[in-house]
Amino acid sequence: MIKNICPYCERQTDLEFIKSHEVIVVRGEEINVPVEYFKCSECGHDFDDPQSKHDPLTLAYKEYRRRHGLMQPEEIRELRQRYGLTQKELAKLLGWGEVTLSRYENGALQDETHNTIFQLIKEPHNLLHLIKQKGDFLQLDKREKLISFLEDEIEETYSFPLIFTELFGKYRPDILSGFQKFNLSKLFQVITFFCVGGVLKTKLNKLLFYADFKHYKEYTTSITGMRYVHLMYGPVPDNYEFYYAALQNENVIKVDEVFFGDYVGENLIAVNEPDFSLFQSSEINTLIAVKDFFRNFNASAIKEFSHKEKGYQETKDGQIIPYSYGDDLRI
Repeated sequence: MIKNICPYCERQTDLEFIKSHEVIVVRGEEINVPVEYFKCSECGHDFDDPQSKHDPLTLAYKEYRRRHGLMQPEEIRELRQRYGLTQKELAKLLGWGEVTLSRYENGALQDETHNTIFQLIKEPHNLLHLIKQKGDFLQLDKREKLISFLEDEIEETYSFPLIFTELFGKYRPDILSGFQKFNLSKLFQVITFFCVGGVLKTKLNKLLFYADFKHYKEYTTSITGMRYVHLMYGPVPDNYEFYYAALQNENVIKVDEVFFGDYVGENLIAVNEPDFSLFQSSEINTLIAVKDFFRNFNASAIKEFSHKEKGYQETKDGQIIPYSYGDDLRI
C-alpha cells in the first residue's frame, strides 16, 4: 500500500499496487500479457500509474511479432541506422511514405508484406541492388560511400571459408535455424567472444546454443542461423568440429589440452578480441547476458542444466532441435 491521491474520488488514500494478467486480441489472436495498476481503497476504482513505462499493448505487439517471425521496432531502427539512412531516405528507397516507416519504428504492427521487405534488405546484396537501382536521390558522396560499404560487407561475408557455408549452411531460414539465414561471419565472432579468456569445448557448445535460442525467444530470430543437434552431452551446433577446426587453422583460436584425472578436455582460447560491428545491440546484449549467466558454471554444470531444457528432453539423439522450444528456455 502507498499513500497518494486517487484521480477518481480525489482523496489522499491507500492505493494498492496490483500485478495481474489480461488478454489482448491482436489481429484476431488472443495474447496474455502482464498488467500493472493501482486500486483505490476508498472508491474501489482501478487506474494506471501515469509514470509507468509498462504498456500492455506494446507487450502484446511484441509477443505477436515473436510468434509470427516479425521484426521488432528496435531491429528495424537499428537496420536503418547501421547504414546511416534517415527514415525519409529508407522510406523513399522502399517506395513507402515516411510516416509508415516512422510508425513501425515507434511500435506500430507491420503487415507481413512489409516485414518480408525488411528481412530482404537485411541482406547487404539486396540493399546494394536497391540503392543502385533507386538511390539516385541520395547525395552523391553518401550514395558512393554506402555502395562501397555494402560491397566491402558482402566481400567480407563471402570471403572467409565459404566452403563451410556451402557444405553445411545452405538451408532456408526456418524454425530449425531460428528464421535466420546462416551467417558464418557472425558465428565465428560469437565463438571468438565466448573464447576470450578460454572456455572448454563442452561449455562453448552450450553457450552458443543458449545465445541463439535466447535471442530467438526475445526477438523472434536467432543470431547466427545455426542449427543445433541433440547429442549425448547436450545440445550442440551442427557440425561444430568443422568450425572450430577452421578457426584454429586460421589462428583465430588456439586449443590447449586440459587434464581432469583420466579425462582430457580441450580449452579453446581466442587469439584476438571479437568484432562486434556485425551485430545489432540486441544480439550483443544477449551474448553478454548468456556469458554472465553461466560465468560460474563449469562444463559439467552447464551440461546438466541444458539436459533439463524442454527442447532437449523432447528430441532424440541426432535430431535437430527446433527453435520453437526457445519459448520454454530456462534463462
